[in-house]
Amino acid sequence: MTIDTSSQRADHGPLRRIFGSVFAILQTRLELVGIELAEEKSRLLSVLFLGLAAMMLALMALIALTALIAIVFWDTPWRLAALGTITGVYALAALACGLRAHHALRHSPNVFSATLNEFEKDREIFRKQ
Repeated sequence: MTIDTSSQRADHGPLRRIFGSVFAILQTRLELVGIELAEEKSRLLSVLFLGLAAMMLALMALIALTALIAIVFWDTPWRLAALGTITGVYALAALACGLRAHHALRHSPNVFSATLNEFEKDREIFRKQ
């Protein structure tokens, strides 16, 4: 009762190669996802830091501008109109920024576009075989 191990190895050879290829492809794609995540994290952190710094400096400038206008118009009958106008300008600027941020979020590019393209290429290759 000998078992022919050479025929069993021959039967499992192509299947092992296919699974090996699939796992190698998945490993490569997962590494690509990791690289894209690291790049996106770095980009987001730098943009967030610069955005917060710009926001803080702009807020300080707006406070100084408001104080300056309030001081200039303090002894005139137009002080309430001047402060109301500044408030309106601030509100319109805040609305414009909010709408622009909403638009940017809606139309942002796909984060994993390179990975998805590679998966699409892999799927096309497997369909052809």
